[in-house]
Amino acid sequence: MVIGSGIITFRLHDCRSLKGKRKIVKSIISRLRNNFNVSVAEVGSNDIHQRAEIGFVLVGNDKTVINSKIDKIFNLADALGLAEIIDSKMEIINL
Repeated sequence: MVIGSGIITFRLHDCRSLKGKRKIVKSIISRLRNNFNVSVAEVGSNDIHQRAEIGFVLVGNDKTVINSKIDKIFNLADALGLAEIIDSKMEIINL
């Protein structure tokens, strides 16, 4: 079994309230969840208006497939254009 996880840190420009942040974060989360069928959640920077950390996890049986899907998730998150990606991390664990 192979577990792939990642965290994407976004900078939200022109976001003045938590309500505005929530709208952008929910949009990013729903698109990632719908396109890749992964577990996605906001995992950090909950009280900061201009920053969001979104984490995701995949499970599979082939390391190359998991690595490919993680790369596609990073590319889609960037292509959405809803926020600027300032950092991304990924980890793949073989069990």
